[in-house]
Amino acid sequence: MHKDPVTSLSSLLSEVRACTICESDLPHGVRPVVQLHAEAKILIAGQAPGNKVHDSGVPFDDASGKRLREWLGVSREVFYDPKQFAILPMGFCFPGTGKSGDLPPRSECAPAWREQLLGHLDQLQLTIVLGKYAQNYHFGKASASVTDLVKGWRTYWPNAVPLPHPSPRNNIWLRKNPWFEIELLPILQQRVSETLGH
Repeated sequence: MHKDPVTSLSSLLSEVRACTICESDLPHGVRPVVQLHAEAKILIAGQAPGNKVHDSGVPFDDASGKRLREWLGVSREVFYDPKQFAILPMGFCFPGTGKSGDLPPRSECAPAWREQLLGHLDQLQLTIVLGKYAQNYHFGKASASVTDLVKGWRTYWPNAVPLPHPSPRNNIWLRKNPWFEIELLPILQQRVSETLGH
């Protein structure tokens, strides 16, 4: 008997939200944070939730999210509509903090869940890939720097676009690379608007 795809995605998301694979290694405990609907047109492929997002349970509910929405030219309301945006980080739980910021996404998460979840997103038209961990996964470019990938954005256009992480920690990168906001963001905003039918 063929499973209803909406029901199967709903049950899969229930499994994801109940996941405890990394429980013993997460200093703040498990709290998977994802946003997904089978009708989503744009995928945000990020790194992992930060501490604030871990507390709220809302993806990109922080300074990074504010900047990302500005980059994309969308409101909070549109961004948090799962039929418009799927938000699927490489690690679903806050990994904790190290000496120079948040720790990397847990390596167990993507193999356990990512392909299954991506398999339900058959309406996708655009994938926004934020930061090195997500870029390594989606582009298979382990040797390319974030800067080189973002400079080569036309290689993946119009179906995907690599971006630096929108974290305030990347303010220096943004100052060193003014072309990013001048050249890429207006084109990206137009693409996002067209994709969402605005």
